[in-house]
Amino acid sequence: MSNNSLARSPAGPTSTGLVDRFGRSVDYIRLSVTDRCDFRCVYCMTEDMEFLPRKQILSLEELYVVAAAFVDLGVKKIRLTGGEPLVRSNVMSLIERLGELPGLEELLLTTNGAQLHKYALPLRHAGVNRVNISIDSLNSERFKRISRVGKLESVLNGIDAALDAGFDRIKLNSVIMRGYNDDEVLALTEYALSKNIDIAFIEEMPLGEASDHAREDTTCSNAWVRRVIEQKYKLRDVEEKTAGPSRYVRVEQYGHSRIGFISPVTHNFCEDCNRVRVTVEGRLLLCLGNEHSVDLRGILRSEEFTNALLKESIISAMDLKPEKHYFYDKSQPQPVRLMNMTGG
Repeated sequence: MSNNSLARSPAGPTSTGLVDRFGRSVDYIRLSVTDRCDFRCVYCMTEDMEFLPRKQILSLEELYVVAAAFVDLGVKKIRLTGGEPLVRSNVMSLIERLGELPGLEELLLTTNGAQLHKYALPLRHAGVNRVNISIDSLNSERFKRISRVGKLESVLNGIDAALDAGFDRIKLNSVIMRGYNDDEVLALTEYALSKNIDIAFIEEMPLGEASDHAREDTTCSNAWVRRVIEQKYKLRDVEEKTAGPSRYVRVEQYGHSRIGFISPVTHNFCEDCNRVRVTVEGRLLLCLGNEHSVDLRGILRSEEFTNALLKESIISAMDLKPEKHYFYDKSQPQPVRLMNMTGG
């Protein structure tokens, strides 16, 4: 079926919202636009990655059709992820269309920042509200060790470009790993505070097998990270939340910046999960830490495709969403897919 026929397919009935069998409303999707990246971060990819062939990934038109169906079903927030979303050819054409979707309240982007010096302003003009930028070290040599190929300067320039573009909010994401960057917690915190932006510390997620370290040897708990920050700063817990899983604190005397902690290994945040993921190969993942999924690509490319059928499949998939993940319980099966295949 051609992309044009996808666009012309009749729209099915809209819904008042997506609700799973535990009563959780799903109003937020993370939509992966590519499994490729211009970095090879040690916690996300193996050194010798094999990426999906083009015919296995959703076209930009298919990604738009999926996103539009979710918005029709009550989703208010879409986060574009990868891999690195900004390496996808012609991705701005998709972003511009998504920014015009009626009913979509927030269009978000997670990026490694290396392309933001080119894309920050076009992204803002296309309707992207907020950006998350990954940065795991402020030391050039160490940054390259973690990213394998990345240049710190390009990311720092990208952060400055994002600040100049005037996004509603910018957040840095830092994965703290023992033996890699665990001595940079304060430096990264101070950098975010100096820029008047948020930072979230993320426990290394046990997704797939890393090629150059054992995750159990490098994972740092966010309880430890918080204690390190409290050696210098007085932290105040706040009730405010975003659409994601961060638990936020504020630093006394720094009014705008927040520090977030995303703790999938040591703190199960599943009780109020409002998210699902769509991988670039069209797999609707109902949980980051489980393999419950639905093949949307098969539906999109079926001879019987209609938007109504796609929406019915998404609604039915909510019954597959599990109650919680088991990252903290090694006796349970763990996902074998890497983060770039999951959608960051």
